Amino acid sequence: MKKSKGSDPQLTAGPLDLPGLADYQEGAIVSRTIIDKDAGTVTLFAFDKGQKLSPHSAPFDAFVQIIEGRALVIIDKEEYPLSAPAAILMPADIPHAVQALERFKMLLTMVKS
Repeated sequence: MKKSKGSDPQLTAGPLDLPGLADYQEGAIVSRTIIDKDAGTVTLFAFDKGQKLSPHSAPFDAFVQIIEGRALVIIDKEEYPLSAPAAILMPADIPHAVQALERFKMLLTMVKS
């Protein structure tokens, strides 16, 4: 199968079992970059229950897809409880945070151009 330049060297063209690409780890957030290009990135995250990303902002738009479980996404102090298979847009330069209400996995697509 064909590999994409700038992507995880272990991944090839074809269907992906997204939840299976990153395992949960007790008390941690695990991430796996699937695509890393100048135009943007696609990263899978696995959050253990209670783990969180503190409020921060990024200079790029980000699209989050909840793959399994439940999370609380906070954008500009507004709370959005989400369950799989929900998705949400986090606009560039707006503070946002993510908290695991239970173990959950999300796919983060960052668009840089």
